[in-house]
Amino acid sequence: MRMVTMEVGAVAAMRYVKDGIRAAHLVMKYSQHTLLAGEGASAFAISMGLPGPMNLSSPESVKKWSDWKENQCQPNFRKNVVPINDCGPYKPNNGAMNVFGDKRTESCEMGAIEYRPPLVGPHNHDTISMAVIDKMGHIAVGTSTNGATYKIPGRVGDGPIVGSSAYADDEVGGCGATGDGDTMMRFLPCYQVVESMRQGMKPGEAAKDAISRIARRYPDFVGAVVAVDKNGSHAGACHGWTFQYSVQNPDMDDVQVFTVLP
Repeated sequence: MRMVTMEVGAVAAMRYVKDGIRAAHLVMKYSQHTLLAGEGASAFAISMGLPGPMNLSSPESVKKWSDWKENQCQPNFRKNVVPINDCGPYKPNNGAMNVFGDKRTESCEMGAIEYRPPLVGPHNHDTISMAVIDKMGHIAVGTSTNGATYKIPGRVGDGPIVGSSAYADDEVGGCGATGDGDTMMRFLPCYQVVESMRQGMKPGEAAKDAISRIARRYPDFVGAVVAVDKNGSHAGACHGWTFQYSVQNPDMDDVQVFTVLP
């Protein structure tokens, strides 16, 4: 996201191309679109010069997938389906109550109440979000991720969603986020952070406010945001884990790591 022009480039569900953030930049630079997805995103990135198509599987990822299949495809992100502990094919379940391994749903007059430990945490995702302020004071932000482990094919998380995993405005500042993207994208936390700073909140206040809005509705969610204003002041807030982010400016000899407690 380039805040001089408010241009945005994003890719989602892209296969066969290694560098997602570079592909997103190509979408911004060489198209009038904001978001490309799936095979079309891969074809566009390769046509614009990125290496591919290539096999992105590693021995570690293949083993993790094989172990997951042997464990009857558990855990997974499906709910209210049958069969319960199997690899499918799945179909909707209209029964009154089901137990999905460590997940239980009950029907009531107001709808379904779900009890499920979060599947997203510090050991099973790989989001990188970055905000940069140049010498002219212009701000650019970007986020890249492989997505949630065991996700349903076709799932798009909050990484390419403008305002959720990243947002910025030259007049105010920027924000990056990570965590349970399926929950966080419902609140556009980075857009909220920037708009709160626009209204006068300090970065720390804006970050805590955005996280608390999610936690009030989803007390078990895991996530974090980092806010930086146009002057370079920064702060983070998180829920469900202890979070770290790093900062460097021209006056620093090395990167400084900051730890944020829930």
